[in-house]
Amino acid sequence: MTYAGLVPFLPYVKSLHVISVIAWMAGLFYLPRLFIYHCDVARGSLESERFKVMERRLYKQIMMPAMISSWLWGIIMVLTPGAVDWTAPWWHTKLLAVILMSGFQGACSKWRKLFLEDRNTKSHKFYRWANEVPTVLMIIIVFMVIVQPG
Repeated sequence: MTYAGLVPFLPYVKSLHVISVIAWMAGLFYLPRLFIYHCDVARGSLESERFKVMERRLYKQIMMPAMISSWLWGIIMVLTPGAVDWTAPWWHTKLLAVILMSGFQGACSKWRKLFLEDRNTKSHKFYRWANEVPTVLMIIIVFMVIVQPG
């Protein structure tokens, strides 16, 4: 199901999608980095409380709106005739990677709540590895969209 009336707006929709994704990725790269630093401060300390504020603001004011906006503009593109070649297999891989990226954000939300409640049990090494997940997914997504293999 597509809507021909969306075709003239496709360049604008693509632009807004890319802007949203850039904001989303910035948050996905930065929040685990904050967790790494948060691990190094004493629970209940002034520094820990400052990290909690930074993490909440990043998540709620940047990451959530950016993720929702990325999905919204992406769905509008999918509904635009000619924007996606449904016979090509690349978009399945891209969609899976985007779903996994959204799941990673969900994991970040869980980890943020654990820090908020002073119940984090994971080490800074865990968050260093977790910090690589959005990079790998981003690489997959970019290659799928630009190269469109298959």
